[in-house]
Amino acid sequence: MVTKLILKPGREKSLLRRHPWIFSGAIARVEGKPQGGDSVPVHAAQGEFLAWAAYNPASQISARIWSWDQKEIIDTAFFERRIRTAVAARTHPGIPAESCRLVYGEADGLPGLIADRYGDTVVVQLASVGAERWRDAIADALLHVTGAARVYERSDLDVRELEGLPPRVGVLRGDEPPESIEIKEHNVRFLVDVRHGHKTGFYLDQRTSRHIVGKLARGKEMLNCFCYTGGFSLHALAEGVAHVTSIDSSGDALAWGQRQAELNGFEAARATWLEADVFKELRTLRDQGKSYDVIVLDPPKFAPTAAHAEKAARGYKDINLLAFKLLRPGGLLATFSCSGGINDDLFQKIVAGAALDAGVEAQILRRFTQAPDHPVLLSFPESAYLNGLLCRVA
Repeated sequence: MVTKLILKPGREKSLLRRHPWIFSGAIARVEGKPQGGDSVPVHAAQGEFLAWAAYNPASQISARIWSWDQKEIIDTAFFERRIRTAVAARTHPGIPAESCRLVYGEADGLPGLIADRYGDTVVVQLASVGAERWRDAIADALLHVTGAARVYERSDLDVRELEGLPPRVGVLRGDEPPESIEIKEHNVRFLVDVRHGHKTGFYLDQRTSRHIVGKLARGKEMLNCFCYTGGFSLHALAEGVAHVTSIDSSGDALAWGQRQAELNGFEAARATWLEADVFKELRTLRDQGKSYDVIVLDPPKFAPTAAHAEKAARGYKDINLLAFKLLRPGGLLATFSCSGGINDDLFQKIVAGAALDAGVEAQILRRFTQAPDHPVLLSFPESAYLNGLLCRVA
């Protein structure tokens, strides 16, 4: 029996708009016996072909589109072509070749695949059953296209559980990566731990924002909250910040930040690294009457989905309200959300409410988004996840 997915009447509309996900409720029936990760043709209720997709009966997202072309063959050559196209698209003045995102999932036509480059190491995350099925082909293609020395897997994402996949970490091709890999970002030296660091080892998506905020902090006193290993702090130090206080709950992350500051030769007296709960510490600083010229709020993901948005909104409002209270007149707040469940309109409303409750007048000077190696596919708004505002208080 020929294998195919047949959609319910009217449920082809999102695919005709080129959205690459098919939810389980949109499927009328499955013909044949496809296994998880199989590439299957998708047809509308009336019978016309719509796309080729990776099937996953264990997930709410039952199919993810590989191709809209009926003549396409999903094989090893397909993945090499797609990866080669994605890598070529990163030839851009704002994207450093030695440290960037090479493949960004659905935005590059490869659902569930993330690939980041750090020097001669490519780190991959396989977040879907379809990507997992083609794991070896993907590793070979990345090695061949990039000429890297190794491919290392960091498929330790929570989303893999939703796909029915166990976590997986380790070498895919080549040898073990070193303890740290040095990269350069706008003349600032960073050390990346691809084996244990957050995400694939570094927050490449904030590259542009770090550079902008660093320049704005020149000669000023800055507070960097949820600093992790100090990306914003290091850029500020490079640009001549008078003093930066960096707060994070992880002592290990702060120690890594100090190590990087020493690597760059920054004066230790211009930086304070504070291990603390940011929510509590912001209240302590308020009660102590502290104030700053520049504050950065770059918290972890509060709302992975829209279902968590209400609770996340309270957290975002709390930290932004406290930050507004800590800003000096004319001070700048660079505030971010990386929560997929919080869109830019909602985030602006949250920040506006925080300013109102803090009793300050604030203006938006610019909006931040993810760096250009994390492109947003117009037909897939979910690929836009990083929202940021630069606000100035009166």
